[in-house]
Amino acid sequence: MSQPAETHSTHATRFTHFADFYPFYLGEHSQLACRKLHYVGTSLHLLILAAALFTGHYAWIIASVVCGYAFAWVGHYFIEHNRPATFKYPFFSLRGDYVMLFQAVTGRLDHAHFKSPGKDLKATSA
Repeated sequence: MSQPAETHSTHATRFTHFADFYPFYLGEHSQLACRKLHYVGTSLHLLILAAALFTGHYAWIIASVVCGYAFAWVGHYFIEHNRPATFKYPFFSLRGDYVMLFQAVTGRLDHAHFKSPGKDLKATSA
């Protein structure tokens, strides 16, 4: 794996590989409450998207995106107090949402990247 193009503390250059971006992404989601909001938003996004595609109501696709972002952005602004990675890395961020949800559901989420382990519950409670 290549060296990260940037770290959590510096944003001088851009990430070019998802493998380098994902640890940064996890660091931006250190609080359990923020991750839970992301899980709810991403799950609703996927359900509404599936319903839109299944029923042919394609306008619901917009609702799925708004729903997903609404939950996530609340977590960033009011819990993490940081700027969502979506603004600088929209595709990596979306992929990060899916990967983080999948890893949480399957019990494979790596908590080593979280900034506040004292305030965070371990994987068994997530």
